[in-house]
Amino acid sequence: MSGPTPLLAARGLAKRFGDNPALEPTDFELDAREAVALVGPNGAGKSTLLALLARALEPSEGAVDYREGARIGWAPQRPAQYGRLSPRENLELFARLEGDEPPGDAAERLLREFELPDGIASADLSVGNRQRLNLAIALLGRPQALLLDEPTAALDPEQRARLWERLHAQREAGVALVFVTQQPEEVERHAERVVALRDGAVTFSGSVSEYREPALAG
Repeated sequence: MSGPTPLLAARGLAKRFGDNPALEPTDFELDAREAVALVGPNGAGKSTLLALLARALEPSEGAVDYREGARIGWAPQRPAQYGRLSPRENLELFARLEGDEPPGDAAERLLREFELPDGIASADLSVGNRQRLNLAIALLGRPQALLLDEPTAALDPEQRARLWERLHAQREAGVALVFVTQQPEEVERHAERVVALRDGAVTFSGSVSEYREPALAG
């Protein structure tokens, strides 16, 4: 008897830029409510895989299928927002594209939830507030899964902790996470499963405890 349909499933997903392979053919599934960390050195293919799962990049091979009706939010490492617009204007603009709820209502809800300032250009926000706005934009449409590319990379420890508090609130509401990180403690604290990549290929996929064991043995 087969299990529940995953929120998203990639089969043979690959990406080349010219003659350079960024991601070798890769299979990946994300189930509802789970949290998966993507790890590996710079240039391993983590961001490419995440962008392909978000359908922000066209694959060279393979495909990604979403469960019928599933909404997927994506927060790239470089904040996807318009610097000349205020946080409210950014949220209203992207809410119109989602079409899930009135743009004004969506913007007001997320401004409150993320305690974002308004009335200034997004380019003038602090690094922490830009990251929070990036996450708020990803949450438009109330997605069942969030794909996050190093969401805490530019944050200090206090900002990092506050961002994870917000992500945990989403987890408690049933939202699945796939996040790229270079922080071992984030894997330990926030992931249930680890996918490791190197040179565009998956070198490990399993539980956090299974991923930890070779490191402890070494």
